[in-house]
Parts: sequence; structure tokens; C-alpha cells
Amino acid sequence: MNFKLKIWRQADAKAKGGFETYEVNDISEDTSFLEMLDILNNNLIHEGKEPVAFDHDCREGICGMCSLHINGEAHGPDTEVTTCQLHMRKFHDSDTITIEPWRSAAFPVIKDLVVERSAFDKIMQAGGFISVNTGGVPDANTIPVPRDAAACIGCGACVATCKNGSAMLFVAARVSSLAKLPQGKVETLRRAKAMIAKMDELGFGGCTNTRACEAECPKSISISHIARLNRKFLTAKFKD
Repeated sequence: MNFKLKIWRQADAKAKGGFETYEVNDISEDTSFLEMLDILNNNLIHEGKEPVAFDHDCREGICGMCSLHINGEAHGPDTEVTTCQLHMRKFHDSDTITIEPWRSAAFPVIKDLVVERSAFDKIMQAGGFISVNTGGVPDANTIPVPRDAAACIGCGACVATCKNGSAMLFVAARVSSLAKLPQGKVETLRRAKAMIAKMDELGFGGCTNTRACEAECPKSISISHIARLNRKFLTAKFKD
């Protein structure tokens, strides 16, 4: 299979970026999307050109690092997969594929397809922890937790897809997964307030329930968690 790639290139956060076009040929349909980018970079290096910078780590759909907008869709045309799990058989021979970084004010571009997502870490630092003495409660690892909320890998597809750049699905998933643990229930209200406050401080947009985040989430996390987060937040405000 042969492809034409329109890839966003940007030297650094302050530079003006733009699309550059490349071609890759004889790509197997079983090649993963990131392997295809590896092949492109190998070709560029042999040609004495600068390779394309992109994020990746586990390549198993776990770490959330491989965040790319592919033909206008977060993680590409397949459903319930991350970019590293996407294979070239999802495209057609001679397709033109447009590859961009996440587009969000809260995720500034570092270089090419790599964005700065430390804003998620700051939200977690604001409230995503358990600090109370819960006595003889069983260890959290022994307690089954529903997969939906805890499955969030923090990739940022929800933010990049949302027309408002909202991080509500990410925050809601984190609050829900901790609230469902005996150790985490005690601080649920405090956690909801703290994490939403930090989200607003960092410039993420508000949620208007378009469900775009749910549709593009590689782990299919439901927006029902956003409803739960809103209830916890309002309860905390009433108690205040």
C-alpha cells in the first residue's frame, strides 16, 4: 500500500507551523500506524532530513502517549483504539492521510506532533489522591472496580475532540474511579471541587454535553461520569 502523508511540522512552541507532504510506499496492511511513521522517519534520516517528532511509549493502548489527530479524528478512523493500535488496513491504497497534533489551548505544541499535556498531571495533583486514614479497609488492589472510569489512560482525546476544549470527561473519570473505592469515598466532595477548580484555572473549556468526548474516547468512557461529577460538585457547594 502507498500513502501520501500531510503532516504538521513545527520546530518548537513559538515557531509557526505548517503541513509538509511525504510519501511512503510498500506499506503492509498489517503495519501499525506508528510503525508506518517509523518507516517514514527511517527514510527521512537516510535522506539527511529531520525526522517527524511524535509521542509514543507502550504501544499497547495503555499509556495514552500516542495522541494524534488523523484525518480529523482523534486516534484515527477505528473505534475504541489508540493510535498505536490503529493499523493501515483501516485506510485505502493511495489515500492521503492528514496527521496533526492535539488542538487545544491547554495542550501547546512542543514540536511537530508532540504536545505538552502536563495540565492533566496538575489536575491530578490538585485532588487525585487519598489522604485520610481509613483504618482496616482492604487494599485497593483487592477491590474490583468497574472498568469504565478506571480505564481512562489520560490521552487527551476528549479535550482535543471537544469544541470547547473541556477536560470534564477526564476529571469525571478520575473522580469516579476513586469515589468507588472505600478509601476514596471519604474525600469525594473535596476532590471534585479541587480538580474542577484546577481544570478551570488551567484554561480548559466548559462542558456542553455534545458527547463528542464519549464518541472519540479510545476506552469508551461514558459521559454518565460527568453527571456524577456535577452532582458531587453541587453537593459540595451546598455543604459549603
